[in-house]
Amino acid sequence: MWVDFNLLHLLWFVILGGFVGWLAGLAFRRRGFGCLGNVAVGVIGAVLGGLFFRLVGWHFGGLLGSLFTAFVGAILFLAVISLFKRR
Repeated sequence: MWVDFNLLHLLWFVILGGFVGWLAGLAFRRRGFGCLGNVAVGVIGAVLGGLFFRLVGWHFGGLLGSLFTAFVGAILFLAVISLFKRR
């Protein structure tokens, strides 16, 4: 399967990743992680959320579905990180 991925898609991916990372930071620890931290958490969350929902056989389409998938992935990512950080 070929995906047409150009610079504009990458820009939107980073912008939405920053927004989702900020939301996940607010939900998880009541503040964000800074600009680059928010983008990193959001982008990693988008990838992990996509993998997770693909494994369970669920698909959420559109912008809201993508935001939801990335948000759930970011929360899962932060939860796993917090388990290792406490030890």
